[in-house]
Amino acid sequence: MYPVKIPAIVKPFAKDLLWAVDTQEKILYLTFDDGPIPGVTDKVLDTLKNYNAKATFFCLGKNVEQHRSLFERVIEEGHTVGNHSYNHPDGWKTPLITYAKNALQTDKIFKAKLFRPPYGRITLAQSAMLKKRFQIVMWHVISGDFDQSISKEKCLYNVLNNSEKGSIIVFHDSHKAATNMHYALEGTLKHFDALGYRFHAIN
Repeated sequence: MYPVKIPAIVKPFAKDLLWAVDTQEKILYLTFDDGPIPGVTDKVLDTLKNYNAKATFFCLGKNVEQHRSLFERVIEEGHTVGNHSYNHPDGWKTPLITYAKNALQTDKIFKAKLFRPPYGRITLAQSAMLKKRFQIVMWHVISGDFDQSISKEKCLYNVLNNSEKGSIIVFHDSHKAATNMHYALEGTLKHFDALGYRFHAIN
């Protein structure tokens, strides 16, 4: 199980991590993990463009190596990229040095100021080491698009029912999440655009 909305009680215990953006403006921060993936990420980019929306893509180093032109398109269209490790290790099951080397392997492939731990799992020691190099970004709302036990309508509901000004929202531009993600992304953009919200990248 996973909480769709991060409980407020969690944040004081990990205050060095970015969970949401402090703003009173109607701004949301859409983020995408695990890409870039042809046939998925490019469709995301097309959808974002339709709403003049900017987002943050937390990319796996191995996928950037394989799909460099798609990665370059993300940057060319004005989005921010972040490091999501090289091949998605679980921080709770990975030794400190091995985990840090994995992140730095991706740092050699492309430079980014932001890092998001795969699965959102990172130890205090890993965080202390990586925050010397990166701003570690978590999230306020997770769509659940990766969860194949729930419907695409439920994914959209998760976002619409829990997002507020400054929310960092997680989607996944992966094959596994694609159906749920594309539906929830379109619905999120349409709903909040009608309410006067803007969609910014994390910088």
